[in-house]
Amino acid sequence: MSAGPRARLAVVAGATSASGVALTRRLVADGLDVVAVGSDAGRLDAAFADLDGVDRQVCDLTDEAAVLALADQVRADHGGADALFHLVGGWRGGKGITTQTAEDYGFLHRSVFVTLFNTSRAFYDQLAERGGRLAAVSATAVAAPTAANASYAAVKASVDAWVQAVADGFTRDGTTAAATAVVVKALVDDTMRAQHPERAFPGYTHVDDLAAILAGLAGAPAAEVNGARIDAGRG
Repeated sequence: MSAGPRARLAVVAGATSASGVALTRRLVADGLDVVAVGSDAGRLDAAFADLDGVDRQVCDLTDEAAVLALADQVRADHGGADALFHLVGGWRGGKGITTQTAEDYGFLHRSVFVTLFNTSRAFYDQLAERGGRLAAVSATAVAAPTAANASYAAVKASVDAWVQAVADGFTRDGTTAAATAVVVKALVDDTMRAQHPERAFPGYTHVDDLAAILAGLAGAPAAEVNGARIDAGRG
């Protein structure tokens, strides 16, 4: 008896974040297998030990060699990735331009951009082969940067530029793959709301709503989402 068709596979980078947990659970509910990537085995186990269809992988996504090895393992174990969702983030701010420290910028650059740089290159061929989807989270701060969030806005602008470049690569290579940025002001989850019942969180995107937008990219025509910046606040 021949094996059935391979389930679609998504790689979620930053899987133990609130948005990563929400997305992983949404993808599994939609019938996908997931490689959940995080930096800590304990957090991965706590988040997904009860969930079938999740391959938990510890990887330092700032380490190029480690990410290339992860991509090779995904191809060997699962046949390749149909989607890569980049949910690795971070926040550092200041009171003005002169309080934007090199240490804070370096942290944001490594956490937010280098992880996207490494993962998108490592999985590019797999996504191109399968007409896959790459998505990363951008920020409204890119369009309206302030002195207080200058480093964060600059790094998120790099994310936007990189996603656009990957989208151009997919088009030039004649693939049906697509790269998309989803723009949020900030994210909120049920725990945050419970901890701060007095706050309204205006303009924030709930992680479940972000998960729905990201999960929906697979069913959207590549021509509509490749190179797009989707405003989660208008979803």
